Amino acid sequence: MKDVVVKNTAVQKIKSFNPWIYKNEIKKISKNLKSGEIVRIYSTKKEFLGLGYANPLSKITIRILTFFKEEDINKEFFKKRIENAHKKRIKFLKNTNAFRIIHSEADDLPGLIVDYFNKYLSIQINTAGIEGFREEIIQSLVEVINPEGIYEKSDEKARKKEGLKTEEKIIYGNIPEKIVIEENGVHFFIDLKTSQKTGFYLDQRKNRKIVSEYVEKGFRVLDLFSNTGGFGIYAGKKGADFIKFVDISESAVLLIGENAKLNNLKNFEIVKANVFNFVKEEVENEKKYDLIILDPPSFAKTKHEKEGALRGFKYLIINSLKLLKKDGYLSVFSCSHHVSLTDLLEITKEAAKDTSVRVEILEHLFQDIDHPYLLNIPMSLYLKGFLLRKI
Repeated sequence: MKDVVVKNTAVQKIKSFNPWIYKNEIKKISKNLKSGEIVRIYSTKKEFLGLGYANPLSKITIRILTFFKEEDINKEFFKKRIENAHKKRIKFLKNTNAFRIIHSEADDLPGLIVDYFNKYLSIQINTAGIEGFREEIIQSLVEVINPEGIYEKSDEKARKKEGLKTEEKIIYGNIPEKIVIEENGVHFFIDLKTSQKTGFYLDQRKNRKIVSEYVEKGFRVLDLFSNTGGFGIYAGKKGADFIKFVDISESAVLLIGENAKLNNLKNFEIVKANVFNFVKEEVENEKKYDLIILDPPSFAKTKHEKEGALRGFKYLIINSLKLLKKDGYLSVFSCSHHVSLTDLLEITKEAAKDTSVRVEILEHLFQDIDHPYLLNIPMSLYLKGFLLRKI
């Protein structure tokens, strides 16, 4: 096992249990290091700081797996991590049969994501270091979870940066064409082979419930970037009179219709459209809604994209406020680590000023507890949002 020495500027960050070491934070590293190779990390004073895997191709050159010298990186290591993460979820999540089991760095397994969907698993292996332990991880998941099937949906862009090829496929057991999951009494079809990300946005579970509590009978609801219809369907189950779902994805639009029928929704419309164009047309047609959900995909995957992302948010929020009835509700989310809650609130304040309305913040909203936020790992908080009332 090779040794890596980090600069003094990185030591305190690592001692605070931040697992990422960037290329410019490394003082000494072997020139013949292989992608994914396990290394020992030391300070210039020869203090042991952790064990991690390295990838010279990546800007994040080392991801730490353990900060403790007595741990070995082997199958038992991964199995123990998976057992601990699974027990933690089972303890707290009582009203669902779908949840995230492994949330990368926040479960001390950077580069690995595992979601559980009613006896089936969806897995992302996104780094060379985790790829090197693929078989040990799959065996451990089978032994701990005993799933009927595992489907790989690794992130192609992430793996390309790591020098890895990507192939979506069944890697254990069998996967049915459709899986039915339940959360808080609401049901959804999951199609792992055509869906985005790992199959379903489990991180919004708590927020779907919170937002739906504000729905009253007779409400007209607009679910923008609706994906497979989560927020709108919750609203329908709470008594909304009409729900309009809008998404540009063909596969998502098809699942919205199936999910709406699965939950016995009667009065709804599904629109396949670019949301930016759609909201402008709705304003021109003087449409009005009681509740609007604005949950776009990540607009800012890098710091350089943040400014453009905020412009996009402002445009969408201005038009949403115009579409909202007086005393109506708007829920806004960002799933980008680079767009903070403060950023969202500031851009909303500007949008409110531009539309000459006042807004009252009712709820601050974050990812559900199966997507842990560790204070030591700032990037583990990525989903944030709020619910406001137009006054």
